[in-house]
Amino acid sequence: MLKQVLTIAGSDSGGGAGIQADLKAMSANGTYAASAITSITAQNTQGVTAIYDLPESIVEAQIDAVFDDFDVAAVKTGMLSSSSLTELVSRKLQQYRASCVVVDPVMVSKSGHDLLRPDAVESFKRHLIPLAYVVTPNVHEAERLTGLTIRSLADARRAAKALHQLGCRHVLIKGGHLFERPATDLLYDGRFFRVYRGEWIDTPHTHGTGCTYAAALSAHLALGKSLPDAVDAAKRYVTGAIRHGLAIGRGHGPTHHFYFLP
Repeated sequence: MLKQVLTIAGSDSGGGAGIQADLKAMSANGTYAASAITSITAQNTQGVTAIYDLPESIVEAQIDAVFDDFDVAAVKTGMLSSSSLTELVSRKLQQYRASCVVVDPVMVSKSGHDLLRPDAVESFKRHLIPLAYVVTPNVHEAERLTGLTIRSLADARRAAKALHQLGCRHVLIKGGHLFERPATDLLYDGRFFRVYRGEWIDTPHTHGTGCTYAAALSAHLALGKSLPDAVDAAKRYVTGAIRHGLAIGRGHGPTHHFYFLP
């Protein structure tokens, strides 16, 4: 039976990020993907033009429907734009005793649009991060969550320690924008660091890479891999998806989630 993974996130009408990217990445990595949509965005490769948060009762009903019928092996959270949405999702994850939770702190779109309201950051840190088996910020998100400047691997280590103190079990800082060593990721478990060096691919077609990476990670955790092995598998997958990025649209094209298919 396919392992079942739930993504709780916002949509992307352009199909490259958000729920759409999560569903593709989870499927591409061998799991069955279910979803609970928190917000609808009008979005394409050039930017976000509108956001509509769904009523909290509908978000809650979607989460209940999935947990009531599916054997959820892992949960990935993405765009949660407000404090109230963050607190609702946190409450539901605790209700269903979700233990394998990948928290991807989607804060700003690639075009610079706020996807997590500034006044909701503290709620996110207080209510959701402590529930995370692993939290997966990129460099810019880690800076906003910690108040630290991250340019080097040593800076990333300091930020990972600060994030771990918020209560999560593990921290994965995605280093695609790490100035010192681009495409180098850092995993921290509260005691030890593990560095994942990757290939920097010079392409503008990177829309949805963060969502894709975290979704693939949740899929490999659902399949029973250890966290270090799941990170390795997810990183190899997203690197391939970036290498085969799609030159569609007039902005940052999306990664190719099914690049391995003929």
